[in-house]
Amino acid sequence: MPKVGISDYSQFVLNAFTFTLLMRDQGSICCRHVVPVISNKTEKSTAMNNPRTLYQKHIDSHTVCPLDDQGHVLLYIDRQVANEYTSPQAFSGLREADRKVWRPSATLAVVDHVNPTAPVRIATMPDAGGAQQVSYFEENCRDFGIELFDVLDKRQGIEHVVAPEQGFILPGMVVAAGDSHTTTYGALGAFGFGIGTSEIEHLLASQTLVYKRLKTMRVTVNGLLGSGVTSKDIIMALIENIGASGATGYAIEFTGPAISYLSVEARMTICNMAVEAGARGAFMAPDDKVFAYLQVKPRAPKGELWKQAVAKWRELYSDEGAVFDREVTLNVDNLEPMVTWGTSPDQASPVGGQVPDPASQPDLILRQGMQRALNYMGLEPGMALIDVVISHAFIGSCTNARIEDLRDVARIVRGKRVASHVRAMIVPGSTLVRDQAEDEGLAKIFLDAGFEWRQSGCSMCLAMNDDVLAPGDRCASSTNRNFEGRQGAGARTHLMSPAMVAAAAITGHLTDVRSFALEA
Repeated sequence: MPKVGISDYSQFVLNAFTFTLLMRDQGSICCRHVVPVISNKTEKSTAMNNPRTLYQKHIDSHTVCPLDDQGHVLLYIDRQVANEYTSPQAFSGLREADRKVWRPSATLAVVDHVNPTAPVRIATMPDAGGAQQVSYFEENCRDFGIELFDVLDKRQGIEHVVAPEQGFILPGMVVAAGDSHTTTYGALGAFGFGIGTSEIEHLLASQTLVYKRLKTMRVTVNGLLGSGVTSKDIIMALIENIGASGATGYAIEFTGPAISYLSVEARMTICNMAVEAGARGAFMAPDDKVFAYLQVKPRAPKGELWKQAVAKWRELYSDEGAVFDREVTLNVDNLEPMVTWGTSPDQASPVGGQVPDPASQPDLILRQGMQRALNYMGLEPGMALIDVVISHAFIGSCTNARIEDLRDVARIVRGKRVASHVRAMIVPGSTLVRDQAEDEGLAKIFLDAGFEWRQSGCSMCLAMNDDVLAPGDRCASSTNRNFEGRQGAGARTHLMSPAMVAAAAITGHLTDVRSFALEA
């Protein structure tokens, strides 16, 4: 496979600061499974005099050294999760340069993008290119000493589901991976962000990255969600409000009573999709819900180490008086379930609304984008969204394939049947989620309703496997992106919550899930 090499600047950093990194690795408690936070008197004094955001605390505690006066630093990375799709060139670069992986134990590898999700799990990849990717990935993990969850492993699943459920990601950590939805880990009080292949190579070789500090945005979510409205609707409403590039160059911190009320899994959905607004990171200060979620995970600290860790984690919040570069307030008291009508996550409306008219948009560029989206989606301005007929319903992805999502779906479809013209499938986020759903009796509910109950993987989120829509197919989807061709060439995607997908699957068209609640 072709090498994507380390840049000259990164190569300089790799050579110049190896000794510094070694000293940090040997002396930092964070490298031994407990988080880095403000830990000495000097740092605490500085923090008291200069209030800092949660983002600033993470970056400050992980900065090996500054590189210039433009905000570039050499940043220590605690953990990374690798997959078969974004890693090949990085490993090829290591081999060609005869470099080892600096800290193999800091990386967890999973197969998730290209593997089949057929109801009966097999190791064989139906696609020759996918088979080559998986084979090379297995070889690299073996040769470089990296732990791998292959497709037959009982812990296999989508990386952003697997890493939290294993307790591999902890509050205060900085995490980088070759997938943009690494922002998911912000729900645990970690800072996660996606990186490119050349950066993966640099990270594997040095456990550091050349990193530029971001601006900070605080999103305060007031109010409480009504029945049938979920965290997916919160993040979709935010993206619709600020735009798909509204958070470009920012790290977002979510706060407010609506966030505090949410479960940890629901918070993951918000942090996962923050990248769809352009954010390079998303945060929520860890609280007792997070600590309870993590305490039972197999790789979380135990005993006295757990007590020490929690004591440090409680310091992970934005200081009173900390200044954010941008403040956004969202009130969700009257929020309705959201659906997308276009080909960008910000092209969304409440499900009770209508397809918008591009002619009403004064901005020429936005107007042209709206018209292109409607042409692709085969929709007409003024059409009621609930009149849009679907052919497929997909529940899965790193956004919405956890056990709580599946419980929501079961409550909607119990005792009902999928519309005769709809193909509906449920792909759990991991094998452990699948096993739990079967133990709770959820799988039987899905099968009785006419859903396909499949094995874990990315599946129809991105059409990088054999779960692909045909041109013209229209899918109600719990995924994170509705770009042209995202689920297959010419396929049309409407994003919504898992419960909304379930309602659409039963009725055969976009549907306000709250109507099901009224009937119950």
